[in-house]
Formats: sequence, C-alpha cells, structure tokens
Amino acid sequence: MRRLDQLLANLGYCSRREARDWIRSGRVTVRGKVVDDFGAKADPADVRLDSEPLDHPDGLLLLLHKPVGLVCSHDEREGANVYSLLPPRWRTRNPLVTSIGRLDKDTSGLLLLTDRSELVHRLTSPKHKVPKVYRATLGTDLPAGLAALFVAGTLVLEGEAAPCAPAELKILSPREAALTLTEGKYHQVRRMFASQGCEVLTLHRPHFGPLDLGDLPAGQWRELPLDTFPT
Repeated sequence: MRRLDQLLANLGYCSRREARDWIRSGRVTVRGKVVDDFGAKADPADVRLDSEPLDHPDGLLLLLHKPVGLVCSHDEREGANVYSLLPPRWRTRNPLVTSIGRLDKDTSGLLLLTDRSELVHRLTSPKHKVPKVYRATLGTDLPAGLAALFVAGTLVLEGEAAPCAPAELKILSPREAALTLTEGKYHQVRRMFASQGCEVLTLHRPHFGPLDLGDLPAGQWRELPLDTFPT
C-alpha cells in the first residue's frame, strides 16, 4: 500500500505538489471510485489516473543495445547518457532507473536498466558469478598462451591486489576474441588485454547471463519480465 501523492511522484508523472492537485481535482480513482485524499493509501494495481492504469508501478527491467558514445552515468557533466534513450517519464522515476553494471563510453552492447535496487545488487555481486561475454577487436595479433593465462585465474592487473577470476577466451581470428567474465573490475577487458601488450580497438557485449541482444538495433530497448532473474 502506498500514498497516492507519493506514488504518482515516484512513478515520474509529476511533482508531489502537482500530484496532490491532481488527486483533489478527481483525476485519480481507486477501484473505480474517485479518491480526493492525497494521503490515502492504495495498492498501485488498483489506481487509475485519468482512467488509465499506472505506468509500470512494480518497476522496470529493460534490455538496451547501448551504442558507442553514451555513458552510463546520470552526471550530465560526463556527456550524453543511455537514459536519454528512455521515455521522459521513466527518467524521473524514484528510485532512478540505473544500469546493472556499466559499459564505458567506447563499448557497445547489452546493458540492463532497472529501478529495482535488489536486482542491481544481486546481478553485480561477485558471489553470483553472472557470465558476461565481450567481443574484442585488437590492434595486434593475440599472443600465444593467452587463453591459458586468462583461464588460470592468476593474472593480477596493475593496481589490483587480487587476481582476476578465471575467464574463458575464445580466439575468433588473429585479432578478434570473445572473452567471458564472471566479475566486473574497472575496464577489466581492456586492462586484461593491455597487460599482454594488446590494445582493444573495439569492444562489444552481446551476452549477459542467459540474455542476448539478438537483432535489437543499437539505441533500442525492450522490456523484460521482472522475474527474468529469479532468486
């Protein structure tokens, strides 16, 4: 049960003050009856605004094909962000819609967005070991023995105390590879290859856990059921 004025504001419809005006004017009903008390509580599923059900009252989970050039930060000083691709109302929800993990500005691919904090914590926690696949194009030929090194779980990156978790490397061509990680250190893929003298020219993530991009165009998103990742 949630307060009506808070509910409308948190779902991004308006400010809390505006919500109170809307409720007083009779625009909100609960189970078909007008409720003009903005402090009243109701199950979001029973609430209608202008006769329409509320927009995703239980939360959002989105699969986005992130294009190169956008950041995952809400800080506008860092440049254009992935949230600009969403409907305006979703960008003002509280809690904010945020990314589950990040892809840097120069990396494209599958990015999950949600306003469910428990999903963020669960899917970014190292103990859950959610596999993520990255395809990298490199500036030089891959050195011999790289797959064995990455899967051994002994590689320690500069500035890190603990070694990287074992990671599977598939060689696709002399300068292309797919790397599967179960953790998310800062710029990990680029740093792992750089540690062996390989510059990553392009980086793309086609898979996250059981999900893949399929034919979803860059810059587009699709909704996922909230139970996509059952507890």
